[in-house]
Amino acid sequence: MSFSGPIDFKPKLISALSHYSLSRFKSDLIAGIVVGIVALPLAIAFGIASGVSPTVGLITAIIGGFLVSALGGCSVQIGGPTGAFIVIVSGIITQYGLEGLYIATIMAGLILVLMGLFHLGTVIKFIPYPIVVGFTAGIALTIFSTQINDFMGLGLTDIPSAFLPKWGYYFSNFGRIDWVTTAVGLISLIIIILTPKISKRLPGALIAIILVTFAVWLLHTYCPDIHVTTIGDRFGNLPTDIPQPHGFELSMETINALLPSAFTIAVLGAIESLLSATVADGVTGSRTNSNTELIGQGAANIIVPFFNGIPVTGAIARTMTNITNGGRTPVAGLIHAAVLLLIFLFMMPLINLVPMSCLAAVLIMVSYNMSGWRTVRGIFKNPKSDITVLTVTFLLTVIFDLTIAIEIGLLLAIILFLRRVMENTQIKVYSEQLDVAEGTDSSTHEVLDVAKGVEVYEIDGPFFFGVATKFDELMRSSMARKPKVRIIRMRKVPFIDATGVHNLEILIQSSQAEGIHIVLSGVNENVHTVLENSGVEALVGADHICNHISKAVKIANKIAGEID
Repeated sequence: MSFSGPIDFKPKLISALSHYSLSRFKSDLIAGIVVGIVALPLAIAFGIASGVSPTVGLITAIIGGFLVSALGGCSVQIGGPTGAFIVIVSGIITQYGLEGLYIATIMAGLILVLMGLFHLGTVIKFIPYPIVVGFTAGIALTIFSTQINDFMGLGLTDIPSAFLPKWGYYFSNFGRIDWVTTAVGLISLIIIILTPKISKRLPGALIAIILVTFAVWLLHTYCPDIHVTTIGDRFGNLPTDIPQPHGFELSMETINALLPSAFTIAVLGAIESLLSATVADGVTGSRTNSNTELIGQGAANIIVPFFNGIPVTGAIARTMTNITNGGRTPVAGLIHAAVLLLIFLFMMPLINLVPMSCLAAVLIMVSYNMSGWRTVRGIFKNPKSDITVLTVTFLLTVIFDLTIAIEIGLLLAIILFLRRVMENTQIKVYSEQLDVAEGTDSSTHEVLDVAKGVEVYEIDGPFFFGVATKFDELMRSSMARKPKVRIIRMRKVPFIDATGVHNLEILIQSSQAEGIHIVLSGVNENVHTVLENSGVEALVGADHICNHISKAVKIANKIAGEID
């Protein structure tokens, strides 16, 4: 991993086209058509759930999906709007309006491009897994809670955005349930669940939409007194023209206000895209260029808002559909975008007939699949620190919002990780005799005699701020013994930070004030450079910094003998 160097931007489409064939095109064509059909109901549902129109969801899938495939670093990644963004997008729209969402998405795109340019594609994978599982499960529950109104036909308006008040509002209005609408939703859900049992290749969501929409159309035609709300009822006749590009009014005040939301979109997009790419690599045996993938995702998020689109990321369900239907190059993703474009141009009047409760059933199924309850159950068998991180992230996502959940979840994970490192870092004290090979795999043991008045303190682990405090406490407790020489053995110290250097300086100064000599042993090259630059070497004396314990003991024994 390097934060500098040449720009790592090598779209997979270019390398794929250099040795393309007709047989490969046939496979990509079939996969692209199937994925386009599967993506249709999801793009519409995610658009509506995010607080925008179905048209916006489709525009995002068309333009964003095309750019992700054309510029990305994964051969089979399918991009578009996803369920993970529903919570954050609807929250931004509520607080800042559509223009605020567009600006935040562009800023997130710029952040993603910078992450790719600075070779941070591998770093994003180091975000603790319990955080990912926690906020994903939290998003799933939040998505589920947003669909109750449409699924049951409650007809509520001004629903509170916060989770707990929202459910309180639902419970107080359950008497308004429309049983016909609820039946439509339940039938849709049953079709979605049962379709894969018949054939895993059939898109359950699309089958449900086709069958239920036709049934509701018949119901409206022959029983006009019974009405189920459709997309056309909610949004009117949907436009069939690609929006013209437009600009935005920017100010530093707007940028500062939207920066946390943009950061959340960028981090969430990077995590979801790279996790999807990692799963795809495991199935296909290919290798994703993570930095190129981030740049491609960033470019898509920069461009899509100019056409009224919402955030774009890699979609694991659509990506896996692409793989299982034979897609192996980005051409399949381009075809998927073309299929959606044709549907958008020529079939939008039919989209108006889709019942809202059917789309709610689609999203309820999406939320169930997102919940990862089996994974959650598995993590609850892990150490308490993982359980704590998952639980806190989940609760913060549900009760507050995703931005707070990611920030506090990361902070908590770092604190618990540092605590674990501190607990595993040992500081041992030796006197009289010392086995040079202790703590190594060496079968040769050399025992050194340590003179009276000489004590050896060995630090086993990184000497950073947490361990430095632990070491300082140990040294203070041993001050009463007042040895003649203290050897600080640092063979297992891979690095030292500013706090470690500061504590070491204080130890050296306080020891020298009491006439106690300090000898450093086993100092590696990196740590030695830090000590030299910080002035510690000059303070302790260059001849008192040794590369091996035998030299340090020899010097310490000599000093102790001279003092006697």
